[in-house]
Amino acid sequence: METFIRVLKDVKPNNPILIEGLPGIGNIGRIVAGYLIEELETEKIAELYSPHFLPFVILHEDVARVLKCEFHYYKDPKGKNDLIILIGDSQSGDQEGYGHYEIAEKILDYAEDLGVKKVFTIGGFGTGEIEKDEPMVLGAVNDPKLLEEYKGYGINFEETSLKLGMIVGATGLLLGLSKLRGMDGLCLLGETAGFPILTDPKAGEAVLKILMKILNLDISLEKLEKRVKDMENFLQKIERIQQQALKQMGQEKSDEDELRYIG
Repeated sequence: METFIRVLKDVKPNNPILIEGLPGIGNIGRIVAGYLIEELETEKIAELYSPHFLPFVILHEDVARVLKCEFHYYKDPKGKNDLIILIGDSQSGDQEGYGHYEIAEKILDYAEDLGVKKVFTIGGFGTGEIEKDEPMVLGAVNDPKLLEEYKGYGINFEETSLKLGMIVGATGLLLGLSKLRGMDGLCLLGETAGFPILTDPKAGEAVLKILMKILNLDISLEKLEKRVKDMENFLQKIERIQQQALKQMGQEKSDEDELRYIG
């Protein structure tokens, strides 16, 4: 078995932008993608399955299902940029990295088929401390020419290399690999404590505000805190199961590893 995408509905987007929001540190990407999907009333058009996800099923209301990622479609009523929003239960559990690359390439294959020319990846970066002030949003691009385009949105590009040095997981790989396909890429990283199994709505809101400005979206953030609470129990359940699976496989992650993970 290999990673594959099951297309549920054929669509022909207009100038689509891919937005990646998979679980990671602070679950910033998952917060942003989930909120956009709910508030924009998107339509699910495809699902991604992979043997590189950890080997367990999720039990919900006595029904079992395997881990997956989903692609949701938003038709821009203004006719400017339709959105393809990627959300998921998990990133690859492959510790050697091959699975991360395979999944990223499958995502970009599908995005390319849909005519995507821009990729926005969303993640978090852990500081190891609970932030008291407004969370910073760091940014990275896959082409220097894009710095001029996005510099006026309150994104801190100057400190990204100093504070991070690398971006791990789908958030980084999709940014880098998209350039090889001629796609423009922007990464937004919300500043968060980075403690294990901690979802950070404040950092998610900071990233959402910037993304909404870039995309010219008019969305109320009043429901954000409730949406985060609704998803938190589900994400914590998956994290606990993943830790148990890794322990059984002799690959248990330490707290230090969790704090250093970005994505």
